[in-house]
Amino acid sequence: MCCKDKNAGVMSATNPRVNKVTDMVTEIRTGLDMDVDTTYQYLAIARQNFSQKQIAECLGVNVRTIRRWEAREIEPNPYQIGPALRQLILPFGTPTTDDKAFKFIDLFAGIGGIRAAFEGIGGQCVFTSEWDSYAQKTYAENFHDGHLIAGDITKVEASNVPDHDVLLAGFPCQPFSIAGVSKKNALGRAHGFHDETQGTLFFDVCRIIEAKQPRAFLLENVKNLMSHDKGRTFDVIRRALLDLGYHIHYRIIDGAHFTPQHRERIIIVGFRENVAFDFGAVPLPPKGGKVMRDILHKTDGTEPHIEADGEKYFNHDLNCVPAKYTLTDKLWAYLQNYAAKHKAAGNGFGFGLVYPDSVSRTLSARYYKDGSEILVWQGENRNPRRLTPRECARLMGFPDSYRIPVSDTRAYKQFGNSVVVDVMRHVASIMKPALEANILTPELPFFYATAS
Repeated sequence: MCCKDKNAGVMSATNPRVNKVTDMVTEIRTGLDMDVDTTYQYLAIARQNFSQKQIAECLGVNVRTIRRWEAREIEPNPYQIGPALRQLILPFGTPTTDDKAFKFIDLFAGIGGIRAAFEGIGGQCVFTSEWDSYAQKTYAENFHDGHLIAGDITKVEASNVPDHDVLLAGFPCQPFSIAGVSKKNALGRAHGFHDETQGTLFFDVCRIIEAKQPRAFLLENVKNLMSHDKGRTFDVIRRALLDLGYHIHYRIIDGAHFTPQHRERIIIVGFRENVAFDFGAVPLPPKGGKVMRDILHKTDGTEPHIEADGEKYFNHDLNCVPAKYTLTDKLWAYLQNYAAKHKAAGNGFGFGLVYPDSVSRTLSARYYKDGSEILVWQGENRNPRRLTPRECARLMGFPDSYRIPVSDTRAYKQFGNSVVVDVMRHVASIMKPALEANILTPELPFFYATAS
């Protein structure tokens, strides 16, 4: 939610106070840690332009917390609060404009994988929601615009969400309650999707769609959403979206069409108008076109220098990945014994060893624990190693210009929870004609989608 002073509006880039904060942010981006004193300075500057209530709403805290910070009764967490305050007081990035092809919102945004795809086809993001403060940090480091990242979407009123053409949401798959569905059906389901999905995060997607009536939406989730609870969960979702008056299409797409990773996800696309959207309008590239050597660090002297990474993930002097990513003898022995035990029991559990020509298993959010699902072979006489966070970024389709400002543990979780950007870009390209057409006809979107 973008917070603005009701009289002054956003702060001017020529304001000396902004110049002071810009200098501080430059220091932070060059490696100095955010501390409590800097956070207090940010808060003081924010209070010159925003009320305590406005700041509280933007940070997802109550007004009493702001008062206690200012009274120095308690200290704000600099790692969580500092970046949010920085966004609030700095004129980040290029000013937003109204000449984009369409406007979209980014819910359950993670680190911006879906957003990157839709910006790539000319869209403009006007609202972002992500509850995890570490993901917010990564998101803010890579997407610079004029709105603050909203936290818990359940606490955001739909009326405070800007108007938009497209809603994007990689919503979490939580258990769906279908208690009382039969009774509601017998009564004509007077309350529609509200009863069936109350208390789930999918409900928040629905209430925003209902209130804002976007032209289209894209939802992403795990493949198992279709089979959860013997298909009843997906049926509730499908009927809820139909009840909102949308025409829906869905398909499971494997990330292996674009990156060397098996990663099957369901994509649900909906349009308010009955356009001739077709997932098959643009064929998927064959699987196996990309293999692990395409994303692994190159040890032949051709690994690019990434200024933001420095030497964290690759030692350019020695042309090698730092030793800390290689498994210890103890961990490697444990994983081999664990795999042997389950193989003897007829189970398929075990580690996944990858070679230059391999396609990997799915990168998960638990990768930081032992890296067992994707271990890089380093030769007969060496233990395998984990992927570095930069290699994880490449595996998910993020460019090397994408900045990774968090610890390895956080980075592994974030990329493991992300989307394959190229999958989203593929679907976005098929949706684009319907989003640009002033008069939507069944033939128009399909024609343009296949014309190129």
